[in-house]
Amino acid sequence: MVSPLILVNFKSYREGTGDNANRIGSAAEIVMQESGVTIGIAPQFTELHSFCKHYEIPVYAQHIDPVEGAFTGYVPAFTIQTAGCTGTLINHSEHRLSIADIEATIAVAKFHHLESVVCTNNVAVSAAAASFDSTYIAIEPPELINSHISVAKADPDIIEGTVDAVHKINPGVKVLCGAGIQSGECVKTALSLGADGVLLASSVVTAKDPKAVLRELVSLL
Repeated sequence: MVSPLILVNFKSYREGTGDNANRIGSAAEIVMQESGVTIGIAPQFTELHSFCKHYEIPVYAQHIDPVEGAFTGYVPAFTIQTAGCTGTLINHSEHRLSIADIEATIAVAKFHHLESVVCTNNVAVSAAAASFDSTYIAIEPPELINSHISVAKADPDIIEGTVDAVHKINPGVKVLCGAGIQSGECVKTALSLGADGVLLASSVVTAKDPKAVLRELVSLL
């Protein structure tokens, strides 16, 4: 996948369901084609199959579980692969896992040829996840999530520190940053600090015009 990556997490927002979800998916595809910047989406589970079939953009699950068989209420990795997904988020701040579970989930994602985007809240966890050979580390200071304060401006040291720690462990792992990302300036600053892209949610998903927001995000790249 070509860097940078802008990955939009739909979370469980009502604005990310049904026709609204398709509006965001269509906007992402159009802006990706216009700009050449890779724009991925992580829609709600009920949308995964149709999104993979109807849009030519990377589609990620919001979570997977390292199980299959007699398990009810879980999301086995093979179902995400079968749906046609590119990869999955792991350990989002709203769905935290233990270090052991993170390792097991990355392993099952790799087995099923899925990219793993492991969300972390500090440099130490980022380094640990990198040692498990994830595809991406997405550093998100929890205090800035759902805020209007960009991590790229409020805490640039955590981005640079994460990039340095991750690449010392595994130079092949890419780093995204998230929390408060909302403008082209945020994205440009994140990349200048060594990140390979951004992970964001509400600024796109709840926007009245998702296409305009996405165009703004890629405007300085």
